[in-house]
Amino acid sequence: MKHYPMIINGHAIDSNDRLAVVNPATGDTFATCARASDHHVDTAVHAAKMAFDVWSKRPDAERKALIHQLGALIEQHKDELIELVVRETGKPIGGLGGVGATMEVMGASAWSHVTADIDLPDEIIQDDATALVTVTRKPLGVVASVTPWNWPLLIAIWHLIAAIRAGNTVVIKPSELTPLATARFIELANGILPPGVLNIVMGEGNIGQRLISAPAVSKVVFTGSTATGKRIMASASNSLKRLVLELGGNDAAIVLPGTDLDRVAGDIFAAAFHNNGQTCACLKRLYVHESQYEALCQRLVAIAEGIKVGNGLDADVELGPIQNEAQRSIVENLVAAAVREGGQILCGGKRVEGAGYFYSPTLVAGLRNGCELVDQEQFGPVLPIIRYTLIDEAIELANDSPNGLGGSVWGENTAEAEQVGRQLECGTVWINGHGGVQPDAPFGGVKESGFGVEFGRYGLEECTSIQTVKIHRQ
Repeated sequence: MKHYPMIINGHAIDSNDRLAVVNPATGDTFATCARASDHHVDTAVHAAKMAFDVWSKRPDAERKALIHQLGALIEQHKDELIELVVRETGKPIGGLGGVGATMEVMGASAWSHVTADIDLPDEIIQDDATALVTVTRKPLGVVASVTPWNWPLLIAIWHLIAAIRAGNTVVIKPSELTPLATARFIELANGILPPGVLNIVMGEGNIGQRLISAPAVSKVVFTGSTATGKRIMASASNSLKRLVLELGGNDAAIVLPGTDLDRVAGDIFAAAFHNNGQTCACLKRLYVHESQYEALCQRLVAIAEGIKVGNGLDADVELGPIQNEAQRSIVENLVAAAVREGGQILCGGKRVEGAGYFYSPTLVAGLRNGCELVDQEQFGPVLPIIRYTLIDEAIELANDSPNGLGGSVWGENTAEAEQVGRQLECGTVWINGHGGVQPDAPFGGVKESGFGVEFGRYGLEECTSIQTVKIHRQ
């Protein structure tokens, strides 16, 4: 059984305490990793702090070139990384709509290359006979990254690459459920980067708490639940750390009357069920006009019944297991609540028999806002379909949520769909699509889905502080 150490200051560091990593398709432990102590966290933060002085002063062109090397390194080791992602998350190699482990790994490479080429030049505010005033952006210092289990390598890259591109150094704490692809990437990256620029410690929530509370940490970037994000925000307040929080989403989609259902049904299904619905920006609430409600339900059921569910390493599998047993129990409880509240299970609604944490793709009709499955983020292969009568009603229902990560509108009249979409209370709205993030466009939430953004120039700016320089001229 393979074992993965921590990487601190460029060195592989083991511990006497180990974490078992389970393959959710089988329920069996397939690898272990070193479990960090408080001392390991403190050592990693110190190493990052010591590395910051040299790394932040390194010529920008050199940092850019090294990040391009990291992107190439991911592609060079893609087969190994893809297999690790499949084994620790359960997602298929290809996946529904091509959204699987291969996309995760190759997306991580692409994100690295695009981010490497983003520049933050000085801005000239004034340049005349009296003064030269410029705004420059400076790296913050040590960035603490805490990542979730659903897209472990890709989200790690989202956090890490922007931070080091701006001249910061990083200590990352991946989810204890899926630490391996991230640990292997950090090991590989330390063959290219100077010691201390990228460090990894592994463990449960107490290790993450130790990391984000470290006085030398200047910024925390976290992707995960709203409840955990609030605790991180409280901890960060003691030293006023910078924060980027990408928290829970309960994304709504509105299908406008007159929409070509044959055109959109497959895309809507994939938007809701890729990665088994275990994506913050999955479509999680579907509002359909009463004139097309039954017809769209029928089309979605037909798609669901043809989906191949199984071990992600097997050919042609589209959906794998839920990543862990605790999350499967959450999904089961929400489906049970939906039945109690009058929902009709159109398909699925049960475990897949056998080993692993499998659950059938499930569609639920007859619910409304106020039902648990509608109001809470299910984070699993279940979609509630809600009927509406008036478009204004659909907008009101979509906005009736404490979350505001993403949303979408589907229809034949793009201008009308855009007009509706601009009324949704979310950080990103998609028209005739859902969840299509990209490395050059900002992404983040509003309301209880967090604050701050990632990706592109705006995301890179979040990794810096502003310094205004005014030169008085005689």
